Amino acid sequence: MESAQDWVREAIDWIVLVIESIGALIIAVGALLAFIMVVRAFRHALRPDAYTVARLTLGSYLVLGLEFQLAADVLKTAVAPSFTEIGQLAAIAGIRTVLNYFLEKEIAEEKAELGEKGLNLPTIRH
Repeated sequence: MESAQDWVREAIDWIVLVIESIGALIIAVGALLAFIMVVRAFRHALRPDAYTVARLTLGSYLVLGLEFQLAADVLKTAVAPSFTEIGQLAAIAGIRTVLNYFLEKEIAEEKAELGEKGLNLPTIRH
């Protein structure tokens, strides 16, 4: 018979898989949207800042996807049985956090630059 600890580990493993999958899906959707934006911009010359808008769109989705990946990393530490695994997870989480920080910083700078030009970032309609 499984102990409660084994059951919790298995449940967290499944939750981590779901959260990582959501993060990956968000990143994939963002990449697809940015790709479509770039193709449209090249085909129709819609806006002079279309490349910047596509980059900001992709960056926003990357930030959100990385947040989900980081959440999964935090959950993994709850069931990591060894200090080696905890160290590896800490390194991965650190890299993701630094990457996320610089992405957010770049997005803020690009948005400010668009604002100075009097241009607004298009919103995604649901």
